[in-house]
Amino acid sequence: MTGFAERDAARDVGMDADRIDALVDRLDRTYVASGKLPHLQLLLSRDERTVLSVSLGQARETGEMLRDDALFRIASMTKPVTAVAFMMLVEQGLVRLDDPVTDVIPEFARLRVGLEGCALKRPMRMIDLLRHTSGLTYGLQRRTPIDARYRALGLDEFQQKRTPDDFIAAVADIPLEFSPGESWNYSISTDVLGVVVERLTGMDLESLFHARIFDPLGMPDSFFTVPADRVDRLTDAWRFTEDGLALSDRGARSSWSRPLRFRSGGGGLVSSTADYHRFARMLLRGGELDGVRLLRAETVKAMRANHLPDGRDLASMSTGMFSEVDYAGVGFGLGLAMGLETQDYSWGGIFSTWFFVDPVLRMIGILMTQHLPSSTYPIRAELRAAARTAVK
Repeated sequence: MTGFAERDAARDVGMDADRIDALVDRLDRTYVASGKLPHLQLLLSRDERTVLSVSLGQARETGEMLRDDALFRIASMTKPVTAVAFMMLVEQGLVRLDDPVTDVIPEFARLRVGLEGCALKRPMRMIDLLRHTSGLTYGLQRRTPIDARYRALGLDEFQQKRTPDDFIAAVADIPLEFSPGESWNYSISTDVLGVVVERLTGMDLESLFHARIFDPLGMPDSFFTVPADRVDRLTDAWRFTEDGLALSDRGARSSWSRPLRFRSGGGGLVSSTADYHRFARMLLRGGELDGVRLLRAETVKAMRANHLPDGRDLASMSTGMFSEVDYAGVGFGLGLAMGLETQDYSWGGIFSTWFFVDPVLRMIGILMTQHLPSSTYPIRAELRAAARTAVK
């Protein structure tokens, strides 16, 4: 077995290098060498010391091996970034968690619930957008006539042809699945939150993220539109089929390299493992990194606390496609899922990217690959479990 772990760093932070090597070897054999996944990039750190950083497999159909500085479509891992941007505005006093969404998006005043057009039992609040209790949905749910309307209008698409105002107008014409606060449903809530951020600041998300998050944190490889001089680092994306992997999006001609009218706060970013590690370190450190503070420590603590009504978990509140997932003991904070007992927090993207931060073990894990859909294999759970057992 090849050695993958940074053995000196692992020893210094109390992790078993042999177990880390065994984890990589197992994931390589199970997923990459077997052809289930095109590639993997893994990073583990503890006490902010990197104990594992490895790239495996093929970046593109044309045979190039995965580079350490590869760029990935992180999709819904955009959501925690948008949540951080919103919470910065909360700290500035520009908005509050309990504010009605209609204060910033008056178009939502015409929203109704269900095909019967019932009135909302209470207003949709900003916190509902952060924790996915808004009543909004995703077309990918494929459960109801309402999500069918999302699909018909392409409201899930990362690269909308609409402007932000056009997007909001389209959403406002479709009923909610339920009255805000009654259930948890994974949705375009964070896309709406991104529009809230844009309207409150007068900046588009690309400009705001760079000015207030990416540049201060030293994240040069995170963007909604991949610059021309970095397109060669963007991997291909593949989709699972019964006949094996099928190409979904070519890195060399990706739609992620085209100018945008709408920046998806719920799923539009491209980033690198190194960049997202800096973002995760900022969260682990309570809102600060290398002398730059984005959020107060108490704000980050609130983000990773459970904000579901009455302290419930997702298993008791979830509807739609995620109602069949084992979410017992998993709560949801402000833009992040969190373990009610373990206290770790995490989220992933539809291309099977994923990250977790464990404030108790002081550990960060990042998984990058480009495989649709993310639910195909249990690799995220395997990585988290193996990382924990590697702690001595």
